[in-house]
Amino acid sequence: MNKLSSVILLLVLTLFNVKLSCYAQAIAPSVKRVVFLGNSITWAGQYVNYIETYLRTQHPDRQWEFINVGLPSETVSGFSEEGHAGGSFPRPDLHERLNRVLQQTKPDLVFACYGMNDGIYKPLDKERFTRFKEGIQWLRTEIEKTGARIIHITPPDYDELRGKSIGYTAVLDHYTDWLLDKKATAQWEVIDIHYPMKSYLQAHRQVDAKFNLQGFALAEDGVHPGETGHWLIARQILLYLGYTKVANATGVVESIKQVPDASRLIKLIAERQNMLRDAWLTETKHKRPGLPAGLPLEEASRKSIELLKEIEGLLSRK
Repeated sequence: MNKLSSVILLLVLTLFNVKLSCYAQAIAPSVKRVVFLGNSITWAGQYVNYIETYLRTQHPDRQWEFINVGLPSETVSGFSEEGHAGGSFPRPDLHERLNRVLQQTKPDLVFACYGMNDGIYKPLDKERFTRFKEGIQWLRTEIEKTGARIIHITPPDYDELRGKSIGYTAVLDHYTDWLLDKKATAQWEVIDIHYPMKSYLQAHRQVDAKFNLQGFALAEDGVHPGETGHWLIARQILLYLGYTKVANATGVVESIKQVPDASRLIKLIAERQNMLRDAWLTETKHKRPGLPAGLPLEEASRKSIELLKEIEGLLSRK
């Protein structure tokens, strides 16, 4: 069997396993506000934008609010490595801001993706792992107190070829396995993005040794996925929610090809999301330096209505 055949077989088996392990859990019609919590990968927002784009095409009449309050560098463990950000500030700790976020966003559904930063790019350590587990359980309890539904997302894969923390993907395997065990033994809702991303990367590396999911040439970055990586995250989430038609789509544009101007739709949703993300982060008073100041939330909301009208106009042309 040649390398290309091996890749195709591995990708087919991966997709087959995804379909077998995906228990469709649709978003109830009563859900209006969907909040995304996480670190810089969530803050970057592409996977959030892809999810919003796809869901709006499937349910153009639903009154959704998708709120991205991901914060770069954040952990649920409270740990920060020495010299983080050149020593200018420690990693933000979700414990500091979660109550403000929940009180102000009032979510019906929360997606939470943590773990990538919680091992602080060092070998597996019992104390750090314990603090990660405690942080996740605390997060879950706080969200459940509000009556919102919480869906955990496993940490993405870490690319050791591009990053400099050798062995760190095994740490994230460990964190992922714990979350998946909670799904099996405690009936937590958990979406696995870690192993599908890892399998996809490994399969493509069999053909192209330099292939990566970052999609850009930034040196020593094994963390931040590019367009393809964000689509893999979005696709796993959509599959979990029961949208099986995305299983074979290689990107968000392909998944919504019935929309006449799909690229324009995605651009508008990203523009609106980025504006609202910055406004919500400012409104909820995050303490991380270096982020752009958002518009006052009331002003951002007014502007978002105009963008939403344009988005709805595109959707009505299907």
